Order: sequence, then structure tokens, then C-alpha cells
Amino acid sequence: MSAAPTDDGPRPPRDERLYRLQRRLAEFAAARDWAPYHTPKNLAVALSVEAAELVEIFQWLTPEQSAAIMEKPENAHRVTDEVADVLAYLLQFCEVLGVDVLDALAAKIERNERRFPATGTSAPDCHSSE
Repeated sequence: MSAAPTDDGPRPPRDERLYRLQRRLAEFAAARDWAPYHTPKNLAVALSVEAAELVEIFQWLTPEQSAAIMEKPENAHRVTDEVADVLAYLLQFCEVLGVDVLDALAAKIERNERRFPATGTSAPDCHSSE
């Protein structure tokens, strides 16, 4: 994977960036003595709450409005903040349980590719969560 340039020089590979962010989150929590509160149950609950806050942004929007949500800076800011919160809690959850999030996702995609082979036609009654 090639590194894209930034103002601070070339970016490290995405998995390294993810690892660094996960380390920062762990260090942030450790510096505040939050470890007793960062149990798998508590982090799963916090993740659910943050995901619900993301859903709340879209709750009463039409499909067209939801597709255009990022066009207004104030909406884009809310969405990106909630996405960051969801990812932060997911990474902390994975850290506590020792789950490699990228390996887990790669394995899940592979399973779904076997379960739902591409047929050239769409199957609207079938979804990857089933």
C-alpha cells in the first residue's frame, strides 16, 4: 500500500495508523485511570450508545436527505464526530478483548463472499446480517 502525502510528510500504512490510534486511546484511558470502567460490557454498551447517536442524526430524514447529509458543514461535523466515537469505542473494545479488528473484518468478508457468491443479479431479500 502506498503512503499518501500529508502536510506532515507521507502517511504510514492504514493498519499502522489504526494501531497508533488504538495505542493513543489506550494511553488516554490509562492516564485517566479509566481501566476499571473499560470492561467489555461497558465498552459494548458505550459503543451501542454512540451508534444510536449516529442513527439519531438520520432518524427522520428521507433517503434523499440522508444521501445529502454531508453537504452542510454542521451536519457533516455531527456525522464525523459520531463516526469517530463509534470507532473509538470499537477499537477500545477490541483492545480489551485482544481482537485484531482488521483481521476480524478480513475474515468476515471472506466468510460473506463464500456465503453470498456474486451471481450477477441482485437479491433484495438477502442481506449479509442474516
